[in-house]
Amino acid sequence: MAKAPVVEDAQMRHAMKVAAVTGQTPARDVALLAVLYGTGLTATELAQLEVADVLDESGDYRRQSEVRASIAFNGRPRIVFWTNTRVRDALDAYFAERTRLQHGVTAWRSQWRGLVHLGPVFLTNDGRPFTLTTRRTAAGNTSRSCESLTQTIRKLHDQAGIEGAGATSARRTFAVRLKRSGYDLRHIREVLGLASLSATKHLVGGDPVDLGRIVSKVI
Repeated sequence: MAKAPVVEDAQMRHAMKVAAVTGQTPARDVALLAVLYGTGLTATELAQLEVADVLDESGDYRRQSEVRASIAFNGRPRIVFWTNTRVRDALDAYFAERTRLQHGVTAWRSQWRGLVHLGPVFLTNDGRPFTLTTRRTAAGNTSRSCESLTQTIRKLHDQAGIEGAGATSARRTFAVRLKRSGYDLRHIREVLGLASLSATKHLVGGDPVDLGRIVSKVI
């Protein structure tokens, strides 16, 4: 099975620019891309991410929070960090958009920026939670998916002309960027919550290195 394509910086910036001027909730779409590429979360984890996972009661960003076992793709909790400035800026704009549209808000403006803190961060165009589908695997485990959010993310890439890219591409791109920055497989594995170093190596393997980018930094 072919791996999801790695999305380069210029492509990601273009996708965000296109998202910012299209659709009914452009700030949400930009934030979706920023969080995907800035955290390595899966689409299904993103659909279940709650406001209180990102913000504290005063409305400030948490430095880190836990991807709870109940929502983690493999049922194993892991740490997710909210320290990236680009991610925070995109979320700031989206939270303001949610307030303007009255999507998932409360009367308590001084707490969690007036948002329902145990409600999802990302909502549909009409302010509803994305629908999750639950099924039982052959091994008897519970598996959840969110096709509606997956399709939304795929559309954001398609409209930017990034063929074959989606939420899985964002996750792989996140891993590849960490590798390019010199982080070892052990740390990448920990951040992504992968089961083994071999799975991590497979994810980052086949990096389509941009030789022009390398040469441009030689001197």
